[in-house]
Amino acid sequence: MGRLLVIATPIGNLQDASPRSLAAMRSCSKLLCEDTRHTIKLLRHFGIEVPLESFHEHNEDARVEGIIAELLAGATIGMVSDAGTPLLSDPGFPLVREARRRGIIIEPIPGPFAGAAALSASGIPPLPFAFFGFPPHRQGERREFYRTVARHRMTAIVYESPQRIVGSLEDALEALGDVDASIGRELTKMHEEMAHGTLSELIAELKSRASIAGEVTVVLAAPIAEEGKLPSPAELRAELERLRGEGMRRNDALKALAGTWRVGKNDLYRLLVDDGGEEPPEE
Repeated sequence: MGRLLVIATPIGNLQDASPRSLAAMRSCSKLLCEDTRHTIKLLRHFGIEVPLESFHEHNEDARVEGIIAELLAGATIGMVSDAGTPLLSDPGFPLVREARRRGIIIEPIPGPFAGAAALSASGIPPLPFAFFGFPPHRQGERREFYRTVARHRMTAIVYESPQRIVGSLEDALEALGDVDASIGRELTKMHEEMAHGTLSELIAELKSRASIAGEVTVVLAAPIAEEGKLPSPAELRAELERLRGEGMRRNDALKALAGTWRVGKNDLYRLLVDDGGEEPPEE
């Protein structure tokens, strides 16, 4: 039985390639990649000679069975995307799912993820958060996309192209309100930029530019609660337990819930206690 190595690669700065990721690529009988022309530049930079096979959203379903056969025969095959961690808005899920079903060893080689990089520098509450990938291109579908983001009521990360970023942020503003946001452009590259502000401020800033270059990673704060729209104590308690079920400590979950609904943590705690005897939060 072989191994499938899921290998994260740099999102811009080649120095972010870890020694482990380079060793993993060298150990493979071949590398699956979105664009062989792109990946060959990375391999040449580090002096790695491994056969490449094109594996992208348009051919991955057709190639899964052949790759699985090679893995079952004992091959060690690596999978990379053009940048960052495979499967996160990149191809690879059908292969990983089928490899898992067949009992093949799947080894993740962690590394860069633009969403996590932007979140860490955003100044927006990091937990809980959800990663939504790219919004749809069509405005009607994109508006529904952001309404879905709003319903999750947590920090959200999305990717967007420079051509659609302004319209995308305008749709986010309509669905979420004028929330705090952060955009990371050309992350880890020479012209890296982080910009912070409310959605309306960022939209105005981007509209003032003659052009926008480079894919954008957007971090959005949880939607603003309408005044007088605070959920019932029972609904708040259910949301609190959902967060705890996702692994958050009670005190952290209370902080996250208070931030979502723009109330003080102590006020939220008193509301829960008065309604149903909520146990004291952990310190």
